[in-house]
Amino acid sequence: MQTQDVASIIYFFLLILVIGGWFFAQQRQSMNKTLQQVVLWVFLFAGVILLYSVKDQLRLQIMPKQAVQIGSNKIAISRSADRHFYTTLKINNMPVQFVIDTGATDMVLSKKDAVRVGIDLANLAYLNVAQTANGKVRTARVTLDEVVLGPFVDRNISAWVNDSQMGESLLGMSYLSRFSNLQISGDTLYLSR
Repeated sequence: MQTQDVASIIYFFLLILVIGGWFFAQQRQSMNKTLQQVVLWVFLFAGVILLYSVKDQLRLQIMPKQAVQIGSNKIAISRSADRHFYTTLKINNMPVQFVIDTGATDMVLSKKDAVRVGIDLANLAYLNVAQTANGKVRTARVTLDEVVLGPFVDRNISAWVNDSQMGESLLGMSYLSRFSNLQISGDTLYLSR
């Protein structure tokens, strides 16, 4: 089921709950007090069950750049409006937003993100040259002490810092290959270990 379909179903059920609640509230003068309480509890119970059953989809809608844990070893990331997948990783305990790029070989940090996670740019040696869609760029190899994505914690991860300007850091296959399964279904990317 598409994420938009789930959102439409949620909206429909919430609308029914509100209209039904309003109707019963208007009729409360003529209803028996016990019946009013029973109806109220039924609506509350149905609402809680509905919200619980779609909690993961709601979190994907509310926080589209956050990985949502599904089970003990699986996360889901929703597609953004620009049709890319973005997620936020914690690197050295600092949140960094990445665009997931299965065409990129490595994890590449922008200079801005490298500084945020504690990398001293003055000490980097930009010795490598990488071919990108925008041409050749110089990069410097770094080791990240800790990288966290949802429930997954990795240590001593190799990455690169791009010497050129880049809007978003890239999460490439060197990191994504740590997952046993990468699956895109509709507008959701699933990663599992």
